[in-house]
Amino acid sequence: MRDFRAALQGIPLPAALVDLAAVDHNLAQLLAPVRAANKTLRLASKSIRCPALLHYLTERSGGTIRGVLTYAAAETAFLAEQGFDDLLLAYPTVQESDANLLAATNARGASAAVVVDDVEHLTALDAAARAAGTRIPVVVELDLAYRPLGSLLYLGVRRSPLRDAGDVVAFVERIGGFSGLRFHGLMGYEAQIAGLADTSLARRGMKRLSRADVAGQRARLVQALAARDLRPTLFNGGGTGSLGSASTEAALTEVAAGSGFLDSLLFDHYRGLQLEPALFFALQAVRRPAPGMVTCLGGGYIASGGPGADRLPQPVAPAGARLLPLEGAGEVQTPVRLPAGVDVRLGDPVLFRPAKTGELAEHFNEYLLVRDDRVVERAPTYRGLGRCFLG
Repeated sequence: MRDFRAALQGIPLPAALVDLAAVDHNLAQLLAPVRAANKTLRLASKSIRCPALLHYLTERSGGTIRGVLTYAAAETAFLAEQGFDDLLLAYPTVQESDANLLAATNARGASAAVVVDDVEHLTALDAAARAAGTRIPVVVELDLAYRPLGSLLYLGVRRSPLRDAGDVVAFVERIGGFSGLRFHGLMGYEAQIAGLADTSLARRGMKRLSRADVAGQRARLVQALAARDLRPTLFNGGGTGSLGSASTEAALTEVAAGSGFLDSLLFDHYRGLQLEPALFFALQAVRRPAPGMVTCLGGGYIASGGPGADRLPQPVAPAGARLLPLEGAGEVQTPVRLPAGVDVRLGDPVLFRPAKTGELAEHFNEYLLVRDDRVVERAPTYRGLGRCFLG
């Protein structure tokens, strides 16, 4: 990992930067199993939140990256305006304004599909589509949590209520009764594999067992749909932490990833991922509260998820710097203990890595794209473009 503090000379702090050489490396690493399996990859926009980077990754993929996995209806419509025409909203909605945006986006020629798992979703989307004189493609999501003890143990994230192949098939058949909708495909995200670090033997064992369970569920579902002559155009699955296994599944037509291209701290604890850190932020050192310590201005960019130390950003330059355990990263100040013999002048930058990627973009108007220790482009984030889709 390179020290980019020299590239920040004269740049107001705080600042966020992206190492394009590391992005290129991660792109090659993550797309290798996808290409080997003759699959395509859909970019998870929530982990990027910067149109220039979404375009950069797509254009450098040689056609392997096709489409964007979005997280809000307004974001889906916005990305269509930015030139993306293959969009899949990964979270359902029944809000009238959202349904109208999706209908309007499809009416203008883009494919703006949306995940569904409840008849209430279908009813709201159908009304908007019929009013706009179009059809909205819908993608049915299934629950792929690992449940080795049935209802007594649930390992995964709470998403869809649809689990059994029979329930999914019955739901897909109901879509045919809505003239404003068309069945487009399936989505099944194995969060307990893709989103869980390999921090213990127990976790690694659970993930190994869950992979076989997930692959079996997806295969059985495709077979059950084919038996009723219901063939999905797409079947999306996988994530950065499961690209290798998901890419080999015949049932899936595409996989998804986002965070791995920028490689946040959480991926340091995944086995088999040869990624390079690409996303950083820099804070100004403004105080020396004690010998061997500086206090930085800002820094409270805490990642979502279960609370814990693994959600905190960590200083990486100067090497060996660390947070104070009782203060962590604060909204307006972050004290950092320096390694012996290292000094940081007041006004100098201290470089950090975030625990997760996409949420950092909500704090910065732009990403400084860096190559060869030089800022080559200033890329506006959603925030810098005046957009906030879940605020």
